[in-house]
Amino acid sequence: MKQSNQVSSSPFKNINVKNEILAGLTVSMTMIPESLSFAILAGLSPLMGLYAAFLMGIVTAFLGGRPGMVSGGAGSTIVVLMALAATHGVQYLLAAVILGGLLQMLVGIFKLGKFVRLIPQPVMYGFLNGLAIIIFMAQVEQFKVVQQGVTSWMSGTTLLIMAGLTLLTIAVVVLLPRLTKAVPASLVAIIVTFALVYFLHIPTKKVIDIASVSGSLPSFKLPGVPFNMETLKIIFPYSLVMAGVGLIESLLTLNMVDELTNTKGNANKESVAQGIANISNGFFGGMGGCAMVAQTVVNINAGARTKVSAVIGALGILAVILIGGPVIEQIPMAALVGVMMMVAIETFQWVSFRIIKKMPVSDIIVGILVAAITVLLHNLALAVLIGVIISALVFAWDNAKRIRARKSIDENGRKIYEIYGPLFFGSATSFQEKFDISEDPEQIVIDFKESRIADMSAIESLKKLVEKYKQNGKTVTLRHLSPDCIRLLDNAAGFIEVSVEDPTYYVMPEK
Repeated sequence: MKQSNQVSSSPFKNINVKNEILAGLTVSMTMIPESLSFAILAGLSPLMGLYAAFLMGIVTAFLGGRPGMVSGGAGSTIVVLMALAATHGVQYLLAAVILGGLLQMLVGIFKLGKFVRLIPQPVMYGFLNGLAIIIFMAQVEQFKVVQQGVTSWMSGTTLLIMAGLTLLTIAVVVLLPRLTKAVPASLVAIIVTFALVYFLHIPTKKVIDIASVSGSLPSFKLPGVPFNMETLKIIFPYSLVMAGVGLIESLLTLNMVDELTNTKGNANKESVAQGIANISNGFFGGMGGCAMVAQTVVNINAGARTKVSAVIGALGILAVILIGGPVIEQIPMAALVGVMMMVAIETFQWVSFRIIKKMPVSDIIVGILVAAITVLLHNLALAVLIGVIISALVFAWDNAKRIRARKSIDENGRKIYEIYGPLFFGSATSFQEKFDISEDPEQIVIDFKESRIADMSAIESLKKLVEKYKQNGKTVTLRHLSPDCIRLLDNAAGFIEVSVEDPTYYVMPEK
């Protein structure tokens, strides 16, 4: 039977319940330390990180457009808001999260999510490689301890134990799938390491050493900020960047899952869901977030293919907050570090090294630049934006050089210019240089059958060329122009040759 490449309309059709439940539990275990770490890094209550993990996960699971994808309290979004929290307080951060969510909703409502397709593959490689490095380095940071208010690297027996347990976790993750895939290797690795530490009373760093994870249900509350233009001026820049970062990471993650599962998600639906989830965060005390690449990879590798695993993962976070805190707090950090290191290794696009000799130099530079910006600045939106701009400029330059003209004289003595390649802002100057106005005969024909007039710069270039020929007492006939081009050319009557072969493309999209 031929498989459909579309996501089933029912998220509960053909579910492997065991895989979904185990994948969800694994995701919740790996999400806890990251949510806690970034909340503490931002100077927020640890519970704000867990609330974000629960709210993002549950809302996007039900409303999102990408089964298998996991959302939570991502560090990429909270990093954007750290300065706001430091200068104006937590309440302004919550207000900014709400406004950011509204902006994300608008992107989905106006169907702008499709523009993620404009992100080139080298940018995707750079984004994922940079993110993999960030994830890995964040785990290395767990090899530090705080003693009497001073942070230092582990040493001696403490370091050996932490490293040994981490290697044990990695070994289980790597080797177990060779024996069986009935249960997620990551979950088994966490359980094995936890049991070893618990029953042998091995002294090592645990979740409780980061923060307590026990609490109560999140409650609805309006952000304690003045509702006026002054507040809007303060939070809007942060909200705009947060919305952009969150959507870019979420839609890139959506594309990644599309490729991993050979299915197709709904970018606009996901944008709306991300927005509603962030609005919920602002009203219920969460720090906000977006899709999480690492946890999504864990989820997919564990066999999850529907939204059920994301629901289980979110409910797992809630259970930890309400009743499971004392148990989760005893999980060795080495177990979570080992799992996340393997996620980083799997997230890294090793194929980019294998095909590097086949890639254009410009693509290699873009990939490296995007990865470097992602790692150095932790600004995913800026990295992707710069990558897209450079790729677009390289594309425009390459196409600008492709325009050419084949010249001939017909039986009536007219000079024919057959144009090949796109005529747009980048090639407009080269187009003008193809013509020898002073030496051409009195009648000229310019044929665009193998070309395309792409924008208003091309139209203006064409107008100027015709005017130059007129000033020299020569006539120009234009062939194979679209009706849109004819309409945009002022005083076109008299030198446009209309035929049944005229194309039907548009210089500008129809509204």
